[in-house]
Amino acid sequence: MIRHRSSSSFTPPGLARLRTGSRPLLRPFLRSFSRPLGLASWTLACAAAVFTAIGVAPAPALAQNGASSQALERRVKAAFLYKFLGYAEFPAGAFADPGAPVTIGVIGSDEMAAELSRVVAGRNVGGRPVVVRQLREGEAGNPVHLLFVAGSDSARAGRVLKSSPPALLPVTECELGLQQGSVINFRIVDERVRFDVSLDSAERNNVKLSSRLLTVANRVVKGNS
Repeated sequence: MIRHRSSSSFTPPGLARLRTGSRPLLRPFLRSFSRPLGLASWTLACAAAVFTAIGVAPAPALAQNGASSQALERRVKAAFLYKFLGYAEFPAGAFADPGAPVTIGVIGSDEMAAELSRVVAGRNVGGRPVVVRQLREGEAGNPVHLLFVAGSDSARAGRVLKSSPPALLPVTECELGLQQGSVINFRIVDERVRFDVSLDSAERNNVKLSSRLLTVANRVVKGNS
């Protein structure tokens, strides 16, 4: 079963077109992390900021400004990754003790690891600090709670997921990410950052995803569809 969001639904952060001229409007977008917001309220505020930027100062499309748009795309994805943690319920044995941190692993992008480190600095999830670990392909290590595998090569993403430290919430950004075993896969649709979710993968990893997260997903996939 595949569930699509209708066009009348509210816009998650980053669904607004990624325009280089909207970069200053990312400041309220990132400041929203400083206070607890429901996903709906947070996404509405962020989308409004980006849309305002577009309306005031239109800028060239994503494809015409590669470096700048890539940086903006990375910021939006990093913000999403941090927020994903707040809408995922990990199994009881996922933490060694009550004070253990939530760990994010990043493979394939030093820039994303650095961006995530900036996003999570001084913040927590469920009262736990958040730690970002920069990993290398094939590197052994302790399990992580969220693993982001950068890159558009689906076959490579599959290999990385199999050879990396175990992750409860693997996230990819390639065309066949869900088929390779990720729970969440980023996509760019009409110059917008979207994400698909595999309920089967979440179930296999014993991770429960909030219905509020599923509500703003581009696709929610169950079964072989």
